[in-house]
Amino acid sequence: MASNLKNLSQYSEKNITEAVKDYVFGIVVAEWNSEVTEALYNGAVETLRKYGVPDNQIIRKNVPGSFELSLGAQWLAEQNGIHAVICLGCVIQGETRHFDFICSAVAHGVTNVSLKYNKPVIFGVLTPDNQQQALDRAGGKHGNKGDEAAATAVKMLCF
Repeated sequence: MASNLKNLSQYSEKNITEAVKDYVFGIVVAEWNSEVTEALYNGAVETLRKYGVPDNQIIRKNVPGSFELSLGAQWLAEQNGIHAVICLGCVIQGETRHFDFICSAVAHGVTNVSLKYNKPVIFGVLTPDNQQQALDRAGGKHGNKGDEAAATAVKMLCF
């Protein structure tokens, strides 16, 4: 089935344990495209709550844009007591190659932070062609990628 015809945020709950309620999650949210990133954040928090994570174990930090997510993630990852970091942002394709450079830098940066700190650091960054595609993936007809990012962090901690 084509991805444009279904909710893309369906995931397996296999191997998720109750122990996840004891973990602390950092969430770094890009302020740029806030209509989208706030919806991603709300989806992520809802999913963490669903698995029993209390609000006081969810730490939010904002950064100006998606490019800054990597450093924000590193600052959270190096804090004692944070078990996983979720990075939420949205970079919409424009008329220049700026999109390519930002997306590549963020993907590499998030991966590097995860490997450096040996913690799950989750890439919850939308890379759509336009605003409508972003909204469709931030709580719209294709689900909420914030949900998926939180579920990924939970599953990695239950590995």
